[in-house]
Amino acid sequence: MALPFKVYRSCPSLLQYSSKAAGAVLQQRTNAWWSQVELGPPDVILGVSEAFKRDTDPKKINLGVGAYRDDNGKPYVLPSVRKAEELMMSKNLDHEYAPIGGSAEFCKEAANLAFGEGNEYVKNNLNATVQGISGTGSLRIGAAFLSKFFPGNKVVYMPSPTWGNHGPIFKHAGLDVASYRYYDKNTCGFDFQGAMDDIKNIPDKSIILLHACAHNPTGVDPKPEQWKEMSQAIKSKNIFPYFDMAYQGFASSDFDQDAMPIRQFLADGHQIALAQSFAKNMGLYGERAGAFSLTCISKEEAERNMSQIKILIRALYSNPPIHGAKIASTVLTTPDLKTQWIGEVKGMANRIISMRKQLQDNLVQLGSSRNWQHITDQIGMFCFTGLNPQQCEKLTKDFHVYLTKDGRISIAGITTKNVNHLAQGIHECSK
Repeated sequence: MALPFKVYRSCPSLLQYSSKAAGAVLQQRTNAWWSQVELGPPDVILGVSEAFKRDTDPKKINLGVGAYRDDNGKPYVLPSVRKAEELMMSKNLDHEYAPIGGSAEFCKEAANLAFGEGNEYVKNNLNATVQGISGTGSLRIGAAFLSKFFPGNKVVYMPSPTWGNHGPIFKHAGLDVASYRYYDKNTCGFDFQGAMDDIKNIPDKSIILLHACAHNPTGVDPKPEQWKEMSQAIKSKNIFPYFDMAYQGFASSDFDQDAMPIRQFLADGHQIALAQSFAKNMGLYGERAGAFSLTCISKEEAERNMSQIKILIRALYSNPPIHGAKIASTVLTTPDLKTQWIGEVKGMANRIISMRKQLQDNLVQLGSSRNWQHITDQIGMFCFTGLNPQQCEKLTKDFHVYLTKDGRISIAGITTKNVNHLAQGIHECSK
């Protein structure tokens, strides 16, 4: 029982004793449990954003964040999403728990978007699809399933480089990771020969991670004929493909074109795993709407896999959030809204494509002696500029342009108002 304050005031030594005793107890507890915990490294992208916020220069540009911005540099809420929310509000929906696997309607629509309308998997119940917590959570579900049930070599071969969270996700689930060649620093393009050579050397019955479109962080994608060759090489080694598709529609502005690698692999007879995200193509960043799918050889196999996936989800987070999935379902199942959404995604993708062209044109007009063709050859939100760490530091110091030191920039941060300043900075720093 605590003593009244007036007792401590009348007896300072008692207060001093109490403070020492409390401090001793706190020190003892700290040393006993958490003193061995090391300070973790700061997040690279967060560090870029924090440095940007501290800068007071009016010309500053943040090219670190992987979220779409409009031509005024502001977050963009898709009008189709707004309409979907209004429609949902008019239905007076409740906030009950979702099933463990999430919304069945959302899962069906997500699978159809990836595999194509009228696909045999959804039509014949040959897919086990669950709602995930955006792309990250969906990848983690798949990692947990592979860790427990994959009958082959439990090593995931990832492209080099790949999204920084891929490795931690797979390792956290108990899988090992390795890499295959992907990006060619000399051309700022795809190292097709290197990738093929490495794929041929991957042990049979391993797992390979593939970015379906708009590779993060490089923006470098294989051409359709290269995808076909990769599919055959992967199939000949009996390697299991795990696709990560975070940018369908957002990459080329064509949903079918962006899903081409997935559909090609399925046509070639692969069974695949797929993680999808609706963060970029619906702007549902904070709503965490995503899906994980396994394609199966029979309805019975799909049912067995689904039962085990649900058991894994139950232990991870019980069930997914409902709001983002309801938004996505409403958009995808309302014909007028879906048509509007497809147009809006095309508009976002075309703005990105336009900014790439304007940046490239400005660099050429400034008389740069370097070849900047890769800026428009690459696709999606990110561009690997080819700038080295020293050039990146100079770009930040002298021109207030914030980017990661590997030279990756988010094209979404470029606008018609700042593209000239950015081009001037890149030109000066890359001479």
